[in-house]
Amino acid sequence: MIIKRDIYYPPAGSSRRLHIYLPDDYHKSEERYPVMYFFDGHNLFFNEDATYGKSWGFKEFLEGWNRKMIIVGMECSHEGNSRLIEYFPYIAESKGLRKLLGPDAPERIMGLGEATMLWVLGDVKPKIDREYRTIPFRECTGIGGSSMGGLMALYGVARCNRWFSKAACVSSSIGFCFPEVMRDLEEDDISPDTRVFLSWGTREAWGIKDPSKEDRSSRTFHWNQAAADQLAARGAAAKLFCQVEGEHCERDWEKQVPVFMDWLWNS
Repeated sequence: MIIKRDIYYPPAGSSRRLHIYLPDDYHKSEERYPVMYFFDGHNLFFNEDATYGKSWGFKEFLEGWNRKMIIVGMECSHEGNSRLIEYFPYIAESKGLRKLLGPDAPERIMGLGEATMLWVLGDVKPKIDREYRTIPFRECTGIGGSSMGGLMALYGVARCNRWFSKAACVSSSIGFCFPEVMRDLEEDDISPDTRVFLSWGTREAWGIKDPSKEDRSSRTFHWNQAAADQLAARGAAAKLFCQVEGEHCERDWEKQVPVFMDWLWNS
């Protein structure tokens, strides 16, 4: 079942909707469940809620999967480019991000991503743990997202590793802030039991030569490989996944759901 609830988001002084998946027999048992939190939560379950009319099909996946868990999708702002700022966790000079924000964007981008993550830890997670039968410990808690949400997932599992042990970083926008991402992976306290899934599609890769073949040469590959190498250097596990012919869209991200969920939770 999917429950939709609103929660106050202090950085913007407005509400954000939570899209909460509970196993269908949730109310018939006393079982407790692991939880995974996702950014852009409106794109997870239903096509009619998704920004571009196509969801990740997460509900159908979970109904046929071999594990029962709670999924919490956290909706973003839909006003202009607010989402890009909410999901950018650094203060940085990013030409690529300024290009997306438009000609009036400042030279230095001051993101709200840190405040967003504090909201997840200070408001969203405590509410879910208080009101639903979760297993609240880090070993049973993951975070995920795509694009800027994938960046936030990587940021979250690095900076907030005492709360998250797993991350699905799908088509992550780490190219906008690669030095800052690497700094966090090098300096933050990351437990060896951490598992991070890092993916990209060949049709979205920067500087790729042939998108019909597995990518081992693009800038996107090298960014993800460097992140994986740094995680491995800290003793954590990282899985690189190149989706051949994959584009930057929900239709292709849906195909990755079984891959990252099985690797994060079953292997």
